[in-house]
Formats: sequence, C-alpha cells, structure tokens
Amino acid sequence: MIKYIIVDDEPLAHDLIEGFCEILPHLQLEKHCYDAMEAMQFLNFNQVDLMFLDLNMPKLSGFDFLRTLSKPPKVIVTTAYKEFALDGYELDIADYLLKPFSFERFIKAVNKAIGDNPQSATPDNNVENTNVPQATNKRFFVKGDKKYHQVDSEEILFIEAYGNYTKVFLKEEMIISHEKISYYESLLDAQYFMRIHKSFIVALDKIKLIEGNRISVNEHEIPIGQTYKSLVSKLYNS
Repeated sequence: MIKYIIVDDEPLAHDLIEGFCEILPHLQLEKHCYDAMEAMQFLNFNQVDLMFLDLNMPKLSGFDFLRTLSKPPKVIVTTAYKEFALDGYELDIADYLLKPFSFERFIKAVNKAIGDNPQSATPDNNVENTNVPQATNKRFFVKGDKKYHQVDSEEILFIEAYGNYTKVFLKEEMIISHEKISYYESLLDAQYFMRIHKSFIVALDKIKLIEGNRISVNEHEIPIGQTYKSLVSKLYNS
C-alpha cells in the first residue's frame, strides 16, 4: 500500500483529494493535517510514502515546512499559486498541481510521485548480457476499460502504439491505455526501457533475442525501426 497524508487548511481540498485517491487501488490515507505544525508532529513519529501539500497555510507555509524535513516523503504540491512552481522544483517535489485540477491531471501526478524512487530488483541469473540492466520496481496507474489499473514496471514486456491509444503488454494480460506512446516513453526509465520503433517500446530485460530487424520478447516478434537500429546495436556491441 502507498501511504499518504493531506496537508491543507481547506476541508474541501481534503475531500477532493481523498475522493480521487479512493478511486485508485493501493492508496491508503494515514492522516488529515490542517496546518504544517500538525503534519510536522505526525511525521515525527510516522512514515508515509506520499504527501499532498498546500502552500498557503497559517503559521508556516508549505515550502517552509518542507524545508524543515530532513527526509520528506514524495510531495505533490496542490495550490492556486502558480508563481511558486520554481521554488517547488528546487525542493525536488514530484509534481505541482494548480487548483482546481482534474482527475486526469491528478493521476499523472500520482504516477510521477510513486515512480520516482524505484527499488532495484533481484538480478536474473539467467540473463547473460551484462549490458542489459534489470528492470526496477516502479508502479504507476494505467487507465483502461473505464478502470485504473496499477501496473508494476517489472511486469511490462513491451508497449505498442495503437492510434491515439497504446497497448501495454504485461506478463499475464494486455491493457489498452488512453495515453499515447510518448507518454510512456517519458514516464519509464530509459535505463530499463527502450524505444526501438516509432510504435514500440520494449523492456530491456525481457528481450529473448535480437535477430536481423526483429526483437523477440516471449512469443512476440517486434520490429526494429530503421532510425533505431544504431541504438539497439549498442545493447550487444560493447
């Protein structure tokens, strides 16, 4: 479960964020905090993965509060003041949501936040090519079939462009996503995923073999685009 807190002096903001989070699986609310001092006291004795943080609060502003934390959780700023965005990125926040924000924009912020600290997976002893890194444990949400699926990047085999949509091929299923392939190219870590064609991104540790202009991933044969050949060749030419 991804544990989160909401730090905002507006009750309506709490209701909105909590309502959005309830739609998503594996997000667990730990605490409603209505000012920075309350949040500070809670975090002194509790750990969370994610914090939704307002900026304009009494006693102590959101950014001043964030500066007091030696090991803050991932932070999504929620505010009506866009002029403070630069300060936020200097504090290494995950994303900056301007009120009022849509559910679609909220999903993208959560995806960025929960995927920022991937944990190294256990190496597969069967993989002989040391030039191919192992995938990391990065989770994010995919909208498909009017549902939001939580996806672990380790489960991804490859992603295929499908008009204005994409097909996300996992070990056990395929999800038709409402995002374009460029969205996944920016979301996924380039150390572990590679664009090999204008219509395909592959997980490097799932490659079975490379032969001619094709890559094999499980039973799937995926073409290598002409402009991507030199990039793919770096996988086996040390």
